[in-house]
Amino acid sequence: MNFSEVFKLSSQLCKFSPDGKYLASCVQYRLVVRDVDTLQILQLYTCLDQIQHMEWSADSRFILCAMYKRGLVQVWSLEQPEWHCKIDEGSAGLVASCWSPDGRHVLNTTEFHLRITVWSLCTKSVSYIKYPKACQQGISFSRDGRYLALAERRDCKDYVSIFVCSDWQLLRHFEADTQDLAGIEWAPNGCVLAAWDTCLEYKILLYSLDGRLLSAYCAYEWSLGVKSVAWSPSSQFLAVGSYDGKVRVLNHVTWKVITEFGHPATISDPKIVVYKEAEKSLQRALGRPACPPPRAAESKYEIASVPVSLQTVKPATDRANPRVGVGALAFSSDNYFLATRNGQCSSPTSLSTPFPPVPATQTAPARGVPHLSAEPALLPTEASRARGFVSCSAQCPLLSAHSFLFGKDQDPGPTTAVTSSHKKGLYIFKGFKKAPKHTHVAEKPEGSMGRGTDLGALRSSPGSSAPQSCLSDRRQVSVSELGAGG
Repeated sequence: MNFSEVFKLSSQLCKFSPDGKYLASCVQYRLVVRDVDTLQILQLYTCLDQIQHMEWSADSRFILCAMYKRGLVQVWSLEQPEWHCKIDEGSAGLVASCWSPDGRHVLNTTEFHLRITVWSLCTKSVSYIKYPKACQQGISFSRDGRYLALAERRDCKDYVSIFVCSDWQLLRHFEADTQDLAGIEWAPNGCVLAAWDTCLEYKILLYSLDGRLLSAYCAYEWSLGVKSVAWSPSSQFLAVGSYDGKVRVLNHVTWKVITEFGHPATISDPKIVVYKEAEKSLQRALGRPACPPPRAAESKYEIASVPVSLQTVKPATDRANPRVGVGALAFSSDNYFLATRNGQCSSPTSLSTPFPPVPATQTAPARGVPHLSAEPALLPTEASRARGFVSCSAQCPLLSAHSFLFGKDQDPGPTTAVTSSHKKGLYIFKGFKKAPKHTHVAEKPEGSMGRGTDLGALRSSPGSSAPQSCLSDRRQVSVSELGAGG
């Protein structure tokens, strides 16, 4: 793996554009946009304060920069560098900011989650959505970008509201059967909404979009429960990561568990191939390291002999939010691989039994799994400072880094950005070797999901109505910390 020179970076704010042509990074109050092919700087923008959040619009034409301390959001145009937009939330403050799927609206959440303000870049109008709940994942857009699901809290009860993104009007509003709603997530086909309760209670709820409870799942009681949830791209599987270090996969027909994955601390099966990351150091002829150190770095993976004991980290019991349980999940685009991150030890696993997991021991533990590449055989990982490991199926190439992002190009090899934990900077490299293709899991016909509800029909039906108080008021004017389980 051949790396570029180190580029300056702040707070790991580095993201590829959705079309894969550009790479944006932040250095204090400056926003730098580079061409992915040449790594040359295309645009350099200066914000009013240090950037704390950065996000591309879906069409890769605009970039949002949020400065939470000052309650400001600045939007920059890639096509028209002289154009920019400044949004000031004033005394209401700002704690979160994101794009709508159409890339023409900015959603700002005020301090104390008093409301969500929707700013339109086209009509210069603003809409307000009341009662947003401060939770793990309270906002979720449907895959087609037409609808927004919002978790709400009022009168000591949890609710879910569905809004139409074209005009931000309320479509449906129903109560959630939870003690303290922690998050919601659309199925990719837009027919089912998954909701899960606080970590103090293991509860997964599946709702149709007219508010009907399709199913409820509970794996165990009297212990910490759900930590992460992820849908497969086909909507056939729902993976649930728990604090017990296991991943349970539910099917979309009966909503029952079809398989369960764990994170073993010792690999002894001879059928499993273990990859170990080996660092390369460029040396001079006499065997002494080059001085000053080279600006490029290389690494490779070697096959380790089993049995292999994977290093784990004992969680600190005297601190809040201990690093235990499966905290991140990601499916590959063909539903064939499932990558998981454990707070103590991490191993992506395969949904298909013919191919056993392939662990990889890294020089730094994976911090997370942002997403799997469009090419199923390519797996991105994030890493931190201590030793860690991840596993995947069938010789999937892996890397260790503090942060890891995939580019979108596929030929001759994907471009990848890595932020280093040892040096405060950003590396760019190219040229992954693609792993051999495997037989994909057979998918059921699209109509097989039968229990869901089409929102198009909901909008015209008289169904349940919502209280007027939550309607939008309109006016003109963003593999595991290895060492210990999942």
